[in-house]
Order: sequence, then structure tokens, then C-alpha cells
Amino acid sequence: MESSKIAGQGEETGSRYDTILLVAALVLLVGGMVIYYVFVPQLSKLPRLLILLGSIAAAVAVVYQTTIGKTLWAYVQGSRVELRKVVWPSRQESLQTTLVIAVFVVLIALLMWGLDSALLYGVGKLTGRGA
Repeated sequence: MESSKIAGQGEETGSRYDTILLVAALVLLVGGMVIYYVFVPQLSKLPRLLILLGSIAAAVAVVYQTTIGKTLWAYVQGSRVELRKVVWPSRQESLQTTLVIAVFVVLIALLMWGLDSALLYGVGKLTGRGA
């Protein structure tokens, strides 16, 4: 029972620590944006941009230190591994598929136009407003 309390305290401390880090990252990010817009008269665009990019990089580095950041990074790495497993179609397969889709779109458009024309003609005959 005591060991579960210790584990719970560790998770709670980690959660508090993560919250502090996430707030710090938000402060860095907002601070960089504020500097970018507030110091327009004093600094040219390049130094302001470098400060903004530096604050973004610092915020990302701080977020990476949290459990959420590490989980997100693991997800990105797993996605990259899965992306390498994808078998991409060849140019010829892509062109053939695109051609088949274009032909079906034209056929469906012609069928819809024909159905619309037939319904318009029928409604016109029924109401006496058609040609």
C-alpha cells in the first residue's frame, strides 16, 4: 500500500513538473511573438525573426522534456518508420488510375445531365410549362 502511494506521488510530481514545463514553453513562445511585434520600430525584421525562431526552438526543446513531448516524438518516429513501408505506385499506375477516374467522372456527369434533362422535360409536360 505504501509503494502505491510512492508511485502515485511520483506521477503527481511528474505531472506538476510537466505542467510547469508546458507553461514555460508557452511563455517562451508568446514572449517571442510579443518581441517580434512590439520591437518593430527598434529592430529590423531579421533580428526579430531570429528571436522568434529562437523562442520557438526553445519552446520545442522545453516541451520535449515533458512526457507529452516524448510521447509525441515517439509517435513521429513510428510514423516515419511506417511511411518507409508504404509501396508507392509507379508513374504509369498513377496515370492509368487517374485516367480511369476521369472517364468515370465524365460518364457520371453525362448520366446526371441526362437524368436532369429527362426530369425537367417530364415536369414541364406535367405542369404545361415546358416546350
